[in-house]
Amino acid sequence: MLLSGTVVVDETTVIEDGAVVTVGDKIEAVGPALDLVDQYPDHHRRAFDIISPGFVQTHVHSVQSPGRGLADDTDLFEWLEDHILPIEAELTADELELASTLSYVELLGHGTTCCVDHLTVDHAERAFEAAGNTGIRGVLGKVLMDRNAPDGLCEETATGLSTTRSLIDRYHRSHDDRIRYAVTPRFTPTCSEACLRGAREIADDYEGVRIHTHASEHQSVIDDVTAERGMGDIEWLHEVGLTGEDVVLAHVILTNEHEREILAETGTHVTYCPSSNMKVGAGIAPIVDYIDRGINVALGNDGAPANNTLDPIAEMRQATLLQKVAHEDPRTLPAEMVFRMATRNGARAAGFEQVGALYEGWKADVVGIRTDTSRGVPLHDVYSYLVYAATGDDVEFSMVDGQVIVEDGSVTTVSEADVYRRARAAFEERSWGD
Repeated sequence: MLLSGTVVVDETTVIEDGAVVTVGDKIEAVGPALDLVDQYPDHHRRAFDIISPGFVQTHVHSVQSPGRGLADDTDLFEWLEDHILPIEAELTADELELASTLSYVELLGHGTTCCVDHLTVDHAERAFEAAGNTGIRGVLGKVLMDRNAPDGLCEETATGLSTTRSLIDRYHRSHDDRIRYAVTPRFTPTCSEACLRGAREIADDYEGVRIHTHASEHQSVIDDVTAERGMGDIEWLHEVGLTGEDVVLAHVILTNEHEREILAETGTHVTYCPSSNMKVGAGIAPIVDYIDRGINVALGNDGAPANNTLDPIAEMRQATLLQKVAHEDPRTLPAEMVFRMATRNGARAAGFEQVGALYEGWKADVVGIRTDTSRGVPLHDVYSYLVYAATGDDVEFSMVDGQVIVEDGSVTTVSEADVYRRARAAFEERSWGD
């Protein structure tokens, strides 16, 4: 396929009147459209206003979509304990697959072609099936919780770790390596030392498996860890082996100087979730300082109940605006840097080496974006448009691994109408936690 338009190769390079040629699951060529049309005369041609790398989100909760709108205007632990955990505990296997499918449809339709997905304790295999069926690229993980967890979500340490190994054996690098695994402790208050150390042992036993957890998200977490362990949350995670290039930590809002040094020295990845952090009043992550230290920072929507959308383009806007306010400096976190966080940085955190930019030989994860709206006129700078003006609704086309997943703004791999119908019937009248 030959895709023509304004090609955003990465955060530094734009080709006006450019084209991207895909063959199979790879990008064959990138360059001026006139040259590539001559070189590939037999390729099927498609034209879009903007052609961009697919967006990568490194912290989402696909299974939480039934809770959208049920936990608004609450603090983090009221949100979690009174609303979200009861939903996760009560989801049947069929409901979990439907919830994940609903989230993946939203992610794909808004231009997210790859995500790191923090699931729940039970029925994780059904989310893997949903990811496979919808066509999204994903790094998924069953949640580990072996203490301080409600009924239905707390399990024996050995059971959780054993189930994790079984899921890795079944799903890691499945669907031609489009689906991978992340060992997923929920966060330190709900995981024993044995659980956390067991997570590291498992990740070390399997090539390409990541570790994904929440960290330093709220002052109460810091207080609990400090009281129990005599150190900060990041320091404790480092003590039990949960830092390093294969680790993706979500939020990371409250850190001391030593912890920031640990993150930088170990190559641990940080996921910035500005909308979620603002909504639950958790604080503003020191993203600029992390970047200045060389820490890889990516973006994530978090879950539908904490955002309440799964729009990667909207998250870019929130990401830069919040940092400008925090630093009282409009030059903070420019559009190009935020775009990189949403593409190449995300792919690096997720562990996909040839995803996140439109380079020859890289994976054909590509989105086509329209500009024929009032927000796109005039269009002086493509990065400015993508970060400050566009929304996920402007995405017309997406392909993952060279397969067309979104056409004319609708997901092609499943029936969106059927997914919405079944989700309304299953979730709208449900009384969770009763």
